[in-house]
Amino acid sequence: MDLNDSLAKFREQFIFPTNADGEVQVYLCGNSLGLQPKSAKKALENELEDWAKWGVEGHFHGKKPWFHYHKFLTDYTAEIAGAKPHEVVVMNHLTVNLHLLMFSFYRPTFVFNPESGKNEPKRYKIIMEAGAFPSDMYAVQTQVESFGLNYDDAVIELAPREGEYTLRTEDILQAIQTAGDSLALSFFSGVQYYTGQLFNMPAITEAAHKVGALAGFDLAHTAGNIDLQLHNWDVDFAAWCSYKYLNSGPGNVSGVYIHEKHGLNPETPRMAGWWGHKEDVRFLMKRGYIPEPGAAGWQMSNAPVFGMAVHLASLEIFHEAKIANLRKKSQSLTSYLEFVLLDVKSQNQHLQFEIITPSNPDERGAQLSILTNQNGKALFDHLFNNNIIADWREPNVIRMAPAPLYNSYQDIHALGEACLNFKP
Repeated sequence: MDLNDSLAKFREQFIFPTNADGEVQVYLCGNSLGLQPKSAKKALENELEDWAKWGVEGHFHGKKPWFHYHKFLTDYTAEIAGAKPHEVVVMNHLTVNLHLLMFSFYRPTFVFNPESGKNEPKRYKIIMEAGAFPSDMYAVQTQVESFGLNYDDAVIELAPREGEYTLRTEDILQAIQTAGDSLALSFFSGVQYYTGQLFNMPAITEAAHKVGALAGFDLAHTAGNIDLQLHNWDVDFAAWCSYKYLNSGPGNVSGVYIHEKHGLNPETPRMAGWWGHKEDVRFLMKRGYIPEPGAAGWQMSNAPVFGMAVHLASLEIFHEAKIANLRKKSQSLTSYLEFVLLDVKSQNQHLQFEIITPSNPDERGAQLSILTNQNGKALFDHLFNNNIIADWREPNVIRMAPAPLYNSYQDIHALGEACLNFKP
């Protein structure tokens, strides 16, 4: 399978971690932090050289003038998001961007109740998955509380049915319909970080719009993992980090998508900053905010060039590989991982686990989560001691994520061999 893999050549463009003896490790943790592209160092050095040579004039001179730096990432980012170039921008960090987007797109309405003499909420609820990544929960909590709303009333958390680990699409759609005109926003992950479930984003978006709500997504575990078509799906907004599947380095910049029906409307509310002001009059330093058209009008500060340089180096690899090709390999690679895990489980009585990620390749990304027993941590440590880097999530889940840009079928085979030798 590796010999027939047209994407296998991209593995050579990444640096793999090694153990104390210098042995290359099998890396299955791209859903937490992607590997470093070999081109990242040179990309960063280029900007350091321009800083040294040009000083402040580097904003307008040099290899890639900093004043326009975010634009060098735009077309590649649009490819990743399945969006028009003016619908995306790279800026800030993920949770910062989620707050900025919710300021724009979570706008609860209130009506005066003459009986109570108070304004009472009308369209104000947010629907999301229970057990979402903490940043999502915290952002939603503080947003609803900023309007004087109570989390338990304003937020609808959907949990899987009893005895199940993932949400059924029909249950999500029914909950949206039931919320009806009280719903202001549906806000889900694209891929659920814990279970690896890929939500049906087009269906969720359509259902939200049918009841008059907006649809937004946290795509932290989705960008660079799934072949997204955000514009065609009519998604209202989304944000993602760049350091997981996008391999852009720890804590690096975030991407943002805003549908053109909102982004090209200067009346769409937003928190304004200098770098989002219309570019051709930005340096006139006048009062009165005039937003740059599209997602760029949500920028607040000038580009963090060093981080963006590394991000650009990774995006160039994605552009060459093509996200549709990567998704096809990912489905094959993850299916092989599923086959190997079930095979070794049948051969080693000490392996007691259940795969809680959907078995349908169309309902998952490049990740399988296994729910283990009391020997789970021992299994995780055993894998580490056998040069296999996976991810442990409390209380008893091991996440394994074969990234199609740099993981091979042989990596999965090595994992299987290590599992066969496990004895708690």
